[in-house]
Amino acid sequence: MSRIHPARWQIVEQLVDQFCDSAQVPAIALQVLTSETTTHYRQGRQHVSDQNGSLREDAIFLVASITKPIVVLGVLKLLEQGELLLNDRVKQFIPEFGCAGKHGITIRHLMTHTSGLPDMLPNNRELRSAQAPLSEFVRQICELAPDEPPGRIVQYQSTGIAILGELIQRITGKSTPQYLQEELFAPLKMHDTALGVPPEWESGASPKVNRIAEVRIPAELNIEPHWDWNSAYWRAFGAPWGGLFTTPADLGKLVRMLQQQGLAQEQRLFSSQSIQQATRDQLPEIPGLSETTRQGKGWGLGWQIVTRAKSDYYGDLLSDQAYGHGGATGTVLWIDPELAAAAIILTTEPQEPQGRFLARLTNAIVGAIEV
Repeated sequence: MSRIHPARWQIVEQLVDQFCDSAQVPAIALQVLTSETTTHYRQGRQHVSDQNGSLREDAIFLVASITKPIVVLGVLKLLEQGELLLNDRVKQFIPEFGCAGKHGITIRHLMTHTSGLPDMLPNNRELRSAQAPLSEFVRQICELAPDEPPGRIVQYQSTGIAILGELIQRITGKSTPQYLQEELFAPLKMHDTALGVPPEWESGASPKVNRIAEVRIPAELNIEPHWDWNSAYWRAFGAPWGGLFTTPADLGKLVRMLQQQGLAQEQRLFSSQSIQQATRDQLPEIPGLSETTRQGKGWGLGWQIVTRAKSDYYGDLLSDQAYGHGGATGTVLWIDPELAAAAIILTTEPQEPQGRFLARLTNAIVGAIEV
């Protein structure tokens, strides 16, 4: 059993207030889940330039790469339905992918960042500036040569998650946003969550799109106004590697399902075996991946295994059982089974290049948890 110590929680709130009052971070919304309680806190402003505005209680955040393990969960639904195996080669489902040295890449390689693919396409910036559709990104990834043969290196790859989104579409005949809505978000009652802003969020007397908190764009990225994180193009794009919009409360429902090994509101969404496989380190079992290559790294199926060498998002106090994922817009989600606790930290300030605020907040949150 675990709970939040009230006096120590005040330290968390003070740290959030400090970050927002000093304008280091425009907005922060937290949800911390223990076995006994769920605790919320938010501070900051909805729009970066609005010095007097406050963050809405129902604010929606672009969570960036926290999207990745959620797309992987969609593929795991297909695995449970007998549609695929983790060691299936991707070219079985997307034949044009099996060229330029990619014929041996498996679904497991894509889920564990061991495919050898680069993170982004070489012309990623040009494609976004031209407002290219997702299909063009997928087409070019299929033509891309990997940096290394599959199973040789651990290299973070958004391109691989894009292909998993295409895999969902090839098998189900549905777009990844539609599939995730039907198979994951609707059953979990995540009513304020979507992969890409859907058209219905733009309509009505109070359009839901108005609830999206504006991300502060770093100066080094603020050079292509056509595709920044706040642009209409990027919001509607629905990138499988980073286009999810959601709230702390909605992500809390997903977290509870994971903590309960696939159960949600007395409904079994996943087998406990699937969740166990997704949240344990898969790297030691990948043939050809040396111990030296694995050192300081850990990946489940979509989820990052927290290691002592990886503290920029997760702080210094989580246990060896912890797993989660961070996002470039300044977000992190982590679950620690040993603590019987989890945290969702959503902000509108990219962590890079100078930020350590997510790790500092995580340390303060863990310090407030009593087991």
